[in-house]
Amino acid sequence: MYLARVIGTVVSTSKNAALIGMKLLIVERVNEYLEREGKCEVAVDSVGAGTGELVLVLEGSSARRVFSESAPVDKAIVGIVDTVEVG
Repeated sequence: MYLARVIGTVVSTSKNAALIGMKLLIVERVNEYLEREGKCEVAVDSVGAGTGELVLVLEGSSARRVFSESAPVDKAIVGIVDTVEVG
């Protein structure tokens, strides 16, 4: 699981049937200080996140389980972050 910032959306009119009705968002990984880190990726939204929000992203088989074992999902947004404290 990692922190990311939603920076955009993806519109796909032709996609796998298991993804129909799912919102695809572009996320950019951030570190604990909310500084950009890494590349942009596409994640399937499960919580109603929007552009500019800080989110929690799962990847791999854990992400797939959020929706359905048959859904071709590698990254899933599972939480919207309110605050981050680094002690």
